[in-house]
Amino acid sequence: MNQLKQYLFASIVLSCSAMLYAESANTFWPAWRGPEATGVAPNCNPPTTWSETDNVKWKVKLSGDGSVGSPIVWGGKIFFQTAVKTDKAAKSAESTPASEQPQPPAGDGQTPPPPPQAAENSGQNPPPGGPEGPRPPRGNGGDKAPANVYQFNIVCMDRNTGKILWEKTACEAVPHQGHQPTHGFASYSPITDGNYVWANFGSRGVYCYDFDGKLIWNHDLIQMKTMFGEGGSLALAGDAVIVVADNDTDSWIFAFHKKTGELLWKKQRDEKTTYATPLVTTFNGQLQVITSGINKIRSYNPKTGDILWECAGIPDSMIATPIVGFDMLLCAVGGRGKGQVAAVKLGAADDPVILWQTKDVAPFVASPLLYSQRLYVFSANAPRLSCYEAKTGKVLIDKQPLEQLKDVYASPVGAADRIYYAGRNGITYVLKNADTFEVIAINKLDDEFSCTPAVAGNELYLKGKQYFYCIANPK
Repeated sequence: MNQLKQYLFASIVLSCSAMLYAESANTFWPAWRGPEATGVAPNCNPPTTWSETDNVKWKVKLSGDGSVGSPIVWGGKIFFQTAVKTDKAAKSAESTPASEQPQPPAGDGQTPPPPPQAAENSGQNPPPGGPEGPRPPRGNGGDKAPANVYQFNIVCMDRNTGKILWEKTACEAVPHQGHQPTHGFASYSPITDGNYVWANFGSRGVYCYDFDGKLIWNHDLIQMKTMFGEGGSLALAGDAVIVVADNDTDSWIFAFHKKTGELLWKKQRDEKTTYATPLVTTFNGQLQVITSGINKIRSYNPKTGDILWECAGIPDSMIATPIVGFDMLLCAVGGRGKGQVAAVKLGAADDPVILWQTKDVAPFVASPLLYSQRLYVFSANAPRLSCYEAKTGKVLIDKQPLEQLKDVYASPVGAADRIYYAGRNGITYVLKNADTFEVIAINKLDDEFSCTPAVAGNELYLKGKQYFYCIANPK
């Protein structure tokens, strides 16, 4: 009888745990590639059709340069980053003493510096200057540095209504470089664990807030020089917040304690500018952080910063973030008119073990999507879709045009065996997750979308250049 009671109790506990997992998986999108870092939202079922007058739960006007920073969701809150231009004129860069130029945070991972002091708004901004390497910067995509001060903000919205619950200015600064015209000054996405939210503003530092908008800690980083502007998001590995600062002068990777801001370790990297977000995975029983680079793919121990394994990189523009699946690193890297898709064996040292690859046009900006057994990628920025059997590289869909889409910067997301592709002309395709190309719906809104959508519950969140939309079926 006691054994029966124990069995019933265990069954109840397991059932409740499964229900809690399903509920939690249904209500959060904690990072820009979703809860599983694959682009898929498990247990979610957003609409397949919408317009300006149909299935729009709310629509909110945006302010500032936030059109390329993708949103995240946890429970009843949405978070995203912006850069708001002010009327304040820039001061002369010559007035900043060389002694105030930013340096990598002190510490070697063995004797961390004292925890930083928290403040509601520190006002401490990386001054002009910074470490210079032997390579000159490659330019800023033709756009000059601005002449005005910007406010770098993190915004918290009510998920149910779209109302702004709080907006905090992490710092005010004059960006030291411009950006490619379709880029922006707030191209990072925050990350959360349900208690805190972390925001990376690149040369303007990294910040930690609680869910009520209180600043917990912040750190200056380094001043970066990049070709198109700054971007790429944070990663969370156990108690470590991982920041990759690859640029054309002096590249670094940092790990900060997520609660205190204590510098756990920092490592210099032999890399030029990359935009790919670091990946966190467990392989061979070891939690690790995998970074993509032009020179090397590296795996770091998140506790120490030691390199667990590395192999030669896949040289090209490292903008699209890879995905881990089937003990492989699934990469899709490319530029305008060139690139490749490759599956690299995890843990391969020295030379990469390529399990399969295609020397073909691959995404320039949009990251791939891994949904069940299928890997979906775009060709460059053009709306041509390819799909591969992830384990073998077998071509299922070969450069299928999505004729109503314009340039695609947003990465695709998946839910309920459907794939959502948002374009910069306001069009979103909804496709069936299948071995063959099948369009479920084509939807149009009066905006343009460069941000990756977020999915939570039965809602799809589309953050455009002018407006933020919540797409939901009426109850």
